[in-house]
Amino acid sequence: MTSSKDLQGYYESLLKEVDEKLNDLYSKETEEEFNQKLKENGFSRRDFLKWASFLTATLMLPPAFESRIAKAAAIKERTPIIWLHMAECTGCSESFLRTREPDIATLIFEQVSLTYHDTLMMASGERVEKHLDEAIQRYKGKYICIIEGAIPTKDGGIYLRVGSKGETGLERAKRVTKDAKVNLAFGTCAAFGGVQAAHPNPTGAKGVHDALGIEIVNVPGCPPNSVNMVGTLLHILLFDKIPPLDLLYRPLWAYGSRIHDYCERRAHFDAGEFVEEWGDEGAKKGWCLYKMGCKGPLTYNNCSRYRFNQGTNWPIGAGHGCIGCSEPNFWDTMAPFEEPNDESGIRIPASKGVEAASDEIGSFLAGATAAAVGIHAAGSIIRAKASKTSQKESE
Repeated sequence: MTSSKDLQGYYESLLKEVDEKLNDLYSKETEEEFNQKLKENGFSRRDFLKWASFLTATLMLPPAFESRIAKAAAIKERTPIIWLHMAECTGCSESFLRTREPDIATLIFEQVSLTYHDTLMMASGERVEKHLDEAIQRYKGKYICIIEGAIPTKDGGIYLRVGSKGETGLERAKRVTKDAKVNLAFGTCAAFGGVQAAHPNPTGAKGVHDALGIEIVNVPGCPPNSVNMVGTLLHILLFDKIPPLDLLYRPLWAYGSRIHDYCERRAHFDAGEFVEEWGDEGAKKGWCLYKMGCKGPLTYNNCSRYRFNQGTNWPIGAGHGCIGCSEPNFWDTMAPFEEPNDESGIRIPASKGVEAASDEIGSFLAGATAAAVGIHAAGSIIRAKASKTSQKESE
């Protein structure tokens, strides 16, 4: 699965299965109740259909799914979520709260049941521990576990203790994830270890998959875009299965292309127009930031399409290059952040204009990204097999 066409084909093969599930779940009373809640919250039917259309496009689903997304959202049962915090800054939760489609209130109260969240809960101490234990038992095998932050593993994980019982993050993560229906790693720290795992990594911090050796869906970024977090969560809620992933366990719909591919400054790269130093004429004109260290050509993410803070802006739009924060070990491999990566193999085009440079760019970019595309292709196959195996086991 190496292209958007392959992805579309995969989803089209699911149409019959999705229709059967929706027919089994359908309840006129539930749909009417949902429509009434939309009205009470100030949303019109038109608003709802626009949201369904946006989500369909965001997840790279075929247009035939638009009506099915709307139907699924209206009748789907609420799914319990347990959200754990490990070694991190809570920036991913902050980004999640900035979500727009749907807004956080709709997401929490209509689509999911946020049963446990380490930092959003008002309760503390023993009450929280009791609540977590009860949630795990009550929703065993049915809840989604979201982990934010890296997990220290050195010396038995003693460098992170959580809760009134002094449980290590490693112990808590093992305890909660083993009975989850799906485990999600939100943010680069949870996915790959992040800055906590940077050299020399004194606490042995790792991403969830490496620390626990479990199946995971990684949604990296520092922080990840709220669109990626919400979209991945809604994909699971609506289809009852994880989206197609690459070898790094990232959803292809969100991490299947490079930032460079959809960058608003891409035309300047093609034309050989670069910012040479901060504040120069090129910077004022919005030229390409590659020579100032932008790692967009090396980074798989959709930031250039959806931006941050409800689409207001993003780092490259504000005048600084991408630092590759959604890639593994970015803190070590992408630094220095304001210099080009000499080992990337990317040659910048000379000032020949778009037409003269297009063929040359195409050839060297194909070579520079061949390994990454190979990873995505192999990962898709592996993840597809894993998904089928998981499905058979559940049946």
